[in-house]
Amino acid sequence: MSFGRSRLSIAALFLALGFQYSTWASRIPAITERLHLSAAEVGVLLLAAGVGAVVSAPLVPKLMAAFGSRRLALVAVPVLAAALAGLEFAPGYPWLLVVLLLDGVAVGCLNVAMNAQGAELESRSGRTRMARLHATFSGGIFGAALLASVITSVTDAVAVHFAVAGAVLLAAVVVAAPGLLTDSGSGSDSVPEPAGRRWSRPSAVVVFLGLAMLLATITEGAITDWSALYLASVGAADNLLPLGIAVTSGTMLLARLFADGWRDRWGDQAVVVAGSTLAGAGLLTALLTGGAIPALAGFACVGLGMAAVSPCLYVAAARYGPAALTAAAAMSTTGLLVGPPAIGFLADATSLTWGLGAVVATAWLTVPLILALRPEPVRTPA
Repeated sequence: MSFGRSRLSIAALFLALGFQYSTWASRIPAITERLHLSAAEVGVLLLAAGVGAVVSAPLVPKLMAAFGSRRLALVAVPVLAAALAGLEFAPGYPWLLVVLLLDGVAVGCLNVAMNAQGAELESRSGRTRMARLHATFSGGIFGAALLASVITSVTDAVAVHFAVAGAVLLAAVVVAAPGLLTDSGSGSDSVPEPAGRRWSRPSAVVVFLGLAMLLATITEGAITDWSALYLASVGAADNLLPLGIAVTSGTMLLARLFADGWRDRWGDQAVVVAGSTLAGAGLLTALLTGGAIPALAGFACVGLGMAAVSPCLYVAAARYGPAALTAAAAMSTTGLLVGPPAIGFLADATSLTWGLGAVVATAWLTVPLILALRPEPVRTPA
């Protein structure tokens, strides 16, 4: 199997996950209006997806061992397509909770499987590509947000939107299937640990990287899930509501295309610290200023700042083998899906501005966790 073909197939998985997540997140206002949900009820709805991700965490390593990351990914994507249909045609709020519970399980499976595929690709080829693979995840979010903006300007029918999105996800499976890698070893995606690249002792690495991953993905997920509602709360027009996701994912996509070069020049730790600081500062400035334009600028800072954080953390975890990688992926999925409901509960008790203010804290709290780790040597570019 050629490197280019495998990279394309794995990238299709990353794109599919971002696309599906952004598709239903961009229609949260429509679902909220249809069922007359409060901010707390939206929070519970998102929490159901988070619970599904948590449930999947102990299950995924067993599925990986039994079926491998390739088969697990190829099953998870169609399930995510079916979840979109379930969100539209569920007869009531309890059924929506069930659909998002299953969606969370599928997201957890695909998240681990696709990152295991990415780690396997780097291991076999000796080339750094994880940041660019994560760029395709951002590309999926960006593309789904633009699709939502186009469709909502033509029709309010969520069923039409989700039907088109489901077809895109099934097409991603067709593209991915031929080039996905079989796992090395006995059912695992082991990644060798290069000499001189440790961040700290392995046990400390798992703890600190896991917490950092949790906070980083809370920051990303909160903006994806709540940007549309925040823009609505400051008086933005309906066709601008999906652009919060588009701006965040668009800047993140562009930054991830260059992130591997930044890592080579300054090292992972410096890139993560600078990015997390920028994300928190930009969002805080936007919230204090108020208005749609400052909000979009703040969301852009979050996208730019957090772009390299998750790829750096995934690569670091992958050096310590499949258990560490699975733990990092599980924390990522948990943060991505459990964090936004927590923002919803806080917003219901106070306001959405205060809810997003907590996201500033999650971005900045990533910094001391990373600084507590021993910095890796700066790599000299080839």
